[in-house]
Amino acid sequence: MKVLVPVKRVVDFNVKVRVKGDGTGVDLANVKMSMNPFDEIAVEAAVRLKEQGAASEVVAVSVGTRQAQETLRTALAMGADRAILVVDAGQDIEPLAVAKLLQAVVVAEAPDLVIAGKQAIDNDMNATGQMLAALLGWSQATFASEVSINGDQAKVTREVDGGLQTITVNMPTIITVDLRLNEPRYASLPNIMKAKAKPLATKTPADYGVDVTPRLSVVKTVEPAGRKAGVRVGSVDELIAKLKDEAGVI
Repeated sequence: MKVLVPVKRVVDFNVKVRVKGDGTGVDLANVKMSMNPFDEIAVEAAVRLKEQGAASEVVAVSVGTRQAQETLRTALAMGADRAILVVDAGQDIEPLAVAKLLQAVVVAEAPDLVIAGKQAIDNDMNATGQMLAALLGWSQATFASEVSINGDQAKVTREVDGGLQTITVNMPTIITVDLRLNEPRYASLPNIMKAKAKPLATKTPADYGVDVTPRLSVVKTVEPAGRKAGVRVGSVDELIAKLKDEAGVI
């Protein structure tokens, strides 16, 4: 079984992002970038399947600038066998365009399973996996916190508003993973060195015949409003009064 894992290069989750002065987006100059945390979980899940003998090959793929090679090398150091980078000069390609590119990669690579992060922490759109499943006509299981492969079926426990939901989907399938699926491993120095020798193919959207022209435009980007200082109250009655008069909670 071949497993394909899409990964995205995003601003590191420890970085406090700043909005550009003209409000056109987030300032990425001299900002630390890393692999999207949900995608790290997806890579870990795929590598574990290979270690268990359920998968024969793990292929990581990314869509973005040439700097995304660093992200793919991280995936290779974690245990992926090879990588594909679809290079586009834009900083962020819309989910539909990414899904179409991934569809073309899936057709070319013929994997049995695609494991992806449920969303990217930069735009939180949570749409690419679902769009890819629709384009391919494959089954899908989203927000996975447990995954097991049984022959031509995958058993997936999903995190839903009311708790947990366990479903069985037919292969090939798209699985998008949630935080509680696993704890991603740290890439060891020997594996980081080995990753430099693993194959990393470079493609362009034109190679796959996909138009990535943006269909959305950012009108304005603003930082969240700052939190107001808290107020200490002396009694329960005073707390209730504050909630009524100022917060409007009760």
